[in-house]
Amino acid sequence: MNTTTTFRWTAAAAVLLLVAGCATTSRVMLGQARAPIDPAQVQVYSTPPAGSVEIAQLESSSAVGFGTQGQTDAAVARLKRDAAALGANGVILMGVGSSGSPVGMSVGAGSYGSHVGGGLGIGIPTTQRKAAGVAIWVPNPQPVPRLPAQQIPAR
Repeated sequence: MNTTTTFRWTAAAAVLLLVAGCATTSRVMLGQARAPIDPAQVQVYSTPPAGSVEIAQLESSSAVGFGTQGQTDAAVARLKRDAAALGANGVILMGVGSSGSPVGMSVGAGSYGSHVGGGLGIGIPTTQRKAAGVAIWVPNPQPVPRLPAQQIPAR
């Protein structure tokens, strides 16, 4: 491989890694933020508990990958971190979904005089997991009961 080809492969790989690492969060403030708390104190709810106060609507996404459970967990964990940064001790999980992310890589081709170069294109179908929720503050949060590992129902 010549220097130009090596540079193109390196540049293409760097772009691919940058795109693969993108994870985002957006928020719409609905109420007053509070002092930040530890994300481990944020509980996830399916319905709003009595007396809860809405702080912000949040949407987060995982890094680009192949649609694994780890991506879903990462998107929900990001919701919890963002809620904690706003002082919310709860998140009402509104939904989790996925979206396609077109990631591709290509290397150009050309000729100069009697020298001819070839090209290569690679398309990798990937997805991002997205989670949406509402950050809330619950005045007296009750601990969420956890099932022992052997009692968790199989999916």
